[in-house]
Amino acid sequence: MRPGDQAAVRLETSSAEVEEIEIKLLLEGIRLAYGYDFREYSLAPIRRGILTAMAGEGTPTISAYQDRLLHDAACMQRFLGVVGVNVTGIFRDAELMRCIREEAIPVFRTFPSVRIWVAGCSTGEEVYTLGVVLAEEGMLERTSVYATDLNEDTLAVARTGSYAQDKVRRCEEQYRRSGGRGRLSDHYTATGRSARFDRSLQDNVTWARHNLVTDASFNDFHLIVCANVLIYFRPALQERVHRLFYDSLVRSGFLGLGKRESLIYCPERNHYEQVRDGVNLFRKLRW
Repeated sequence: MRPGDQAAVRLETSSAEVEEIEIKLLLEGIRLAYGYDFREYSLAPIRRGILTAMAGEGTPTISAYQDRLLHDAACMQRFLGVVGVNVTGIFRDAELMRCIREEAIPVFRTFPSVRIWVAGCSTGEEVYTLGVVLAEEGMLERTSVYATDLNEDTLAVARTGSYAQDKVRRCEEQYRRSGGRGRLSDHYTATGRSARFDRSLQDNVTWARHNLVTDASFNDFHLIVCANVLIYFRPALQERVHRLFYDSLVRSGFLGLGKRESLIYCPERNHYEQVRDGVNLFRKLRW
């Protein structure tokens, strides 16, 4: 390698190290100023989120962005909208919903009431998906659903139950694959370009802000669904969240995860059994 190339490599390495230091300082500042702890998020996605947020604010460096964010609460709220885990959709995981319908719902029918926690619910599509399943299986009225997310803005969207009509219409096939008993359109009203889900689907839904990184368990649940959130966490944080879920499940309760997630970082993984091959629905075996 020529001397000039070696110098370029050293400069690039130095720049990367400085950037990582800036990111650590930014995340520590956010924790101290606002109480949100992103320090155990995986570096690659949090870096992408920071760079996207910086572009939106027009700040040239992470240090300059930190200065603005720490002095502007509105900037912090916009940051949450960018870095929050907002990967969701109506009947996004049809196989998981079918498994819940066929394996978990029959168990739920043996209880006088059921509690479900949708953790990291984002803009609410998964909550309404579960609502449709519960309604069609005759379980909606005796089920309490707790839908939580870190971001108040996404919760505000979720409470409306209104989504782009063209996106909802494209979910009919996924709905059928989930074991749907009619048509997805039976559960929403189309107005203009929007599709608003029936208000009855959220009659027993409690929407609330909850931080999986720092907040504790708040109830005992028969089912917890947390899809496409853990993949953004480092192993230590995944362990922490898995322990929270395990402690929050009743005996023989169910845990539903995203397709790309697993129990690999779950300290109590030997206390679960997979309900169906190829589907990330697990059942707690014992305390």
